[in-house]
Amino acid sequence: MRARGAVAFGVALITMLGVGLWLGGHPGELPSFLRDPFIDDSAGLTAEATELIEDNYFRPVGGEELTDSSLEGMVRGLRRHYDDRFSDYFSPESLARFNEAISGRFTGIGLAVTEVKRGLRADRVFHGSPAERGGIEVGETIVSVDGRSIAGVSSEVATAKIKGPVGTEVTVGVLSSDGRVRELRLTRAEVALPIVTSRVETVDGRKLGYVRLATFSEGAHGVLRGAVQKVERQGAEGIVLDLRANGGGLLQEAVLTTSVFLPKDEVVVSTDSRTQGHTVYRTVGDNLPSRPVVVLIDRNTASAAEILAAALADDAGAKVVGTRSFGKGVFQQEIGLSNGGALKLTIGEYFTPDGDNLAGRGIHPDVEARDVPGTPPDEALRRALRVLAQQ
Repeated sequence: MRARGAVAFGVALITMLGVGLWLGGHPGELPSFLRDPFIDDSAGLTAEATELIEDNYFRPVGGEELTDSSLEGMVRGLRRHYDDRFSDYFSPESLARFNEAISGRFTGIGLAVTEVKRGLRADRVFHGSPAERGGIEVGETIVSVDGRSIAGVSSEVATAKIKGPVGTEVTVGVLSSDGRVRELRLTRAEVALPIVTSRVETVDGRKLGYVRLATFSEGAHGVLRGAVQKVERQGAEGIVLDLRANGGGLLQEAVLTTSVFLPKDEVVVSTDSRTQGHTVYRTVGDNLPSRPVVVLIDRNTASAAEILAAALADDAGAKVVGTRSFGKGVFQQEIGLSNGGALKLTIGEYFTPDGDNLAGRGIHPDVEARDVPGTPPDEALRRALRVLAQQ
């Protein structure tokens, strides 16, 4: 990648949300260090402990509850020992809600969030959503769900706790800027994630297209392609592609969205995995006519969004404006379990077309710019538009 520090390219998606999502099967297909607890003699010890708890604990405890706790404990051990923030166990219920989010539609309260130390920070509050009606504002942090803290819980698991069937209620603890926590009881509703927004701006007499991509859910590349074509029909000579607060998604969508801008057979990303070897992903063709592109990023640009940004920078020389991106650098595999749940395990690393791994470093922009909180103008977007106009 060009010499701008760590400029290099994620759950989130192929989400994988950043990340790579592959489907697996029986526990016997797990990596050896996790397979053994399922199939060797230690299974007897697990069964023994389960029976003792069921028979002797002072409250009634179901076997399913104990199984979930055991699986969650194994994954927590991995996360702690290997400093892995991204591996998770999904119960059957949380897996169903997670898969809803991948489709771009889900039942919940209508927030786009980022995982922070104390919980989930609200980056966007969707118009007309239960969150908006409840008074949640951008920048506030959800610290508890139904009375239980979500500090240190992964964003996927924490959001799965918030989501649920339409018409059911959830209570969230919201930390305001003044340090107070208020409890809000919200009724879940169906939320359609606005994947793409677009418009045309005039800067220095030139018409420029602005396209914001919110996530890499299924079909995102087609919606993005349509938005780019729309602003071009309106006279846009170039595109500002806004990937701020885009936490990633399906790896397949990262490849297909890159293919909207770049010709066939350009390297999008490569991956290295102990179990899956080395793989190179390339653009598939049918790209739109080439136009100048500026990519706008921030600290919450991650995973598949970093893959797209890095590919445009490395392969097409696109300028990157904003602040340093998240720096994901690893991808996950979803492996189905016999109880209907799944393990999402970190199984490898990914690399930009220039061969850089972003873990802990992220993409460093060519032009530093940030939106100043509490001010009406979007200063970072204005800077990106000026950079594009100069091209």
